[in-house]
Amino acid sequence: MKSVLLSYFSALRSLGRPGVLWHLMWPTLVAAILWTTTLILSWGSIVAVGSELITGLPLVGSWLAGSETALLVALFMFKLGLVLLALLIIYVTAALLVAAVALPLMTERVAASDYADLARRAGGSQVGSVWNALTSVLQFLVLLVLSLPLWLIPGVGLVISLLLTAWLNQRAFRYDALMAHADKFEMKDLPRREASGLFGVGLVGAVMAHVPVLNLFAPALAGLAFVHYLLSALRVARQNENIIEVQ
Repeated sequence: MKSVLLSYFSALRSLGRPGVLWHLMWPTLVAAILWTTTLILSWGSIVAVGSELITGLPLVGSWLAGSETALLVALFMFKLGLVLLALLIIYVTAALLVAAVALPLMTERVAASDYADLARRAGGSQVGSVWNALTSVLQFLVLLVLSLPLWLIPGVGLVISLLLTAWLNQRAFRYDALMAHADKFEMKDLPRREASGLFGVGLVGAVMAHVPVLNLFAPALAGLAFVHYLLSALRVARQNENIIEVQ
């Protein structure tokens, strides 16, 4: 847990690097404007569809339709789930922009000052970064669609949202964090060895994504935290390799 928190403290420190703060903000702003506008324009239609789905549920649908109070509660939970889903989609869109565009640029600035001692072995590429971001988001969307029926259970939607966002974070950002400095073997081996820590970094980012104001910075800040976590781990791994070789 200490290394997870240190990665975020290091990420906050990196905000002072030239150009980093801008890349921290624009992906979420673009995603928020796009999806908030879409949700506002389609809100009435979506709620109407939701009402039909609720009253059409097997066993309880007819009971809900006959009880105004129960129907209002069910609609409120549906609207709450809709807002959570919208926040999740905004985050996913921002994460895609961060992984494909912003994070590689931020990594260059951060690595030049904080990890100049690490040899650059170029195990990845910009094309690989974009492909990784796209496949991560597609896998995330499949998991999200499969989990949608569970969102009707009160409270479950939030748990699913946190877990899926944590998974997306580590899946989307680890490639960009390592692609310039790790070789091909290190890019596969290091994330495997650091799996629990990477999920922890991703989970902290997922929590921030659900906090107002913080969610504007969460995707890029989480990406920066992954850069610090993985480049620090890469440095330690190479030092250990050198010690073994000397022995």
